[in-house]
Amino acid sequence: MSQNILKLSYFFTLFLLFSCGEQGEKVKSRKEGMPDNTSIDSISNGSNKVILIYGNSLTAGYGLDPREAFPAVIQDKLDSLDLKYTVINAGLSGETTAGGRTRLQWILNQKTDIFILELGANDGLRGIPIEETRKNLQEIIDAVREKNPETEIILAGMQIPPNLGQDYTAEFRNLFPDLAAKNNVHLISFLLEGVAGNPELNQPDGIHPTAEGHKIVARNVWQELEPVLQKESTFN
Repeated sequence: MSQNILKLSYFFTLFLLFSCGEQGEKVKSRKEGMPDNTSIDSISNGSNKVILIYGNSLTAGYGLDPREAFPAVIQDKLDSLDLKYTVINAGLSGETTAGGRTRLQWILNQKTDIFILELGANDGLRGIPIEETRKNLQEIIDAVREKNPETEIILAGMQIPPNLGQDYTAEFRNLFPDLAAKNNVHLISFLLEGVAGNPELNQPDGIHPTAEGHKIVARNVWQELEPVLQKESTFN
């Protein structure tokens, strides 16, 4: 198992230990070969920049081997291009924006160059008031910038089925571009573009992508990530 996969796998284990209150099955995780005294501060390679993907089960790779989730696919892409970045998968199944806001300070102990924020889907599926979701996402963005104003932030847009009514669905969809514009952060228009609603690219629950679906999600992320990487290389 490569060093990068060890980093991803260890992070999954840490989140399981720190999320005893979460309901539902958590993504399967391993800690193979990782010393017990490893801390978040020592997970990344000191010579590499860090891309931290902060999300829910979509980031965690629910139902899949961590090596099949889109953060690992992105790591493979970076490695193939010989780009010196380490991807940290900070996904936790079942996470809401409120939960993400609560655990953020521990996450920010890791110096982060690019922070990809993938939260909100569970809020929408649970019908949490839009203003509450907006407030939580704004506080997460503010906290990241307070910790390091130089961190580039990418916000992953999300959409939900119209089960809760057209008004709620539209307001939820517009939440992400509104926040991106307000905060001048990068936006992935719809993380699951080309995947959502396609039975062949989703697991039997109809919500979580298959390994093939995660490859498409990784491409969606890469479209916004690549210009940020080019900007980073220009100024460094």
